[in-house]
Amino acid sequence: MTILQAFLLTLFAGLSTGIGSLLAFNKRAASKTFLSFALGLSAGVMIYVSFVEIFVKAKDALILDFGVKNGYILTTLSFFAGVFLIGLIDKLVPDKENPHEIRDVSEMKAKDHKLLRMGLFSALAIAIHNFPEGLATFIAALQNPTLGIGIAVAIAIHNVPEGIAVAVPIYQATGSRKKAFLYSFASGLSEPIGALLGYFLLSAFLTDAMFGFVFGLVAGIMVYISLDELLPTAEKYGKHHIAIYGLITGMAIMALSLVLFV
Repeated sequence: MTILQAFLLTLFAGLSTGIGSLLAFNKRAASKTFLSFALGLSAGVMIYVSFVEIFVKAKDALILDFGVKNGYILTTLSFFAGVFLIGLIDKLVPDKENPHEIRDVSEMKAKDHKLLRMGLFSALAIAIHNFPEGLATFIAALQNPTLGIGIAVAIAIHNVPEGIAVAVPIYQATGSRKKAFLYSFASGLSEPIGALLGYFLLSAFLTDAMFGFVFGLVAGIMVYISLDELLPTAEKYGKHHIAIYGLITGMAIMALSLVLFV
């Protein structure tokens, strides 16, 4: 896959927040059942591909350069370094008002300025979280197009409810669908920006070993996002089994795609 194709794939994943903002204006499409299943599906894809494909590729790459034992140790360390990295980002972003919690419009009784603040905060928090996701998608697409497409689709799915989280409070505060859409759309731009900045900063160091380290980081990041954000958010909708059905479906889809392209 070319650099342009990998970038376009990352752009698609990031800007799917705009789709979420459009769904925010349609109560049926943004139903709890739909969102629970979609979040579970995304988590299933990301968890499965992280452990079955990405971690294994990282290990194989690092074993070639450092031997079996040291390669496995470095893969494990890079995985937990990814967990630590995204966990640190999550910690540095205040969570007094959960940016991933999507509230029913009928329950929004706060003043307009508070709603606007919540929407803008959500956009900022989501932009920060999306930055490493963009690099992960871009690097994966360059190294393995099939894997890159799978990751991009999973990230795009989980970006949809994030777009709703930004659009709903801004729309309620301003009454402007245009502003709600633009802020939601802009929050996803950090993914392609993260891809470009990361690539140009790391391009001189993109050896097989570096790909191994990056893939280890990516696996850790994706597992953390799935366990810390996607599944807990799905649970908040009170649709436990729907989320689990989505999780298993996501795993099955990713497994099937990997089998078909062996």
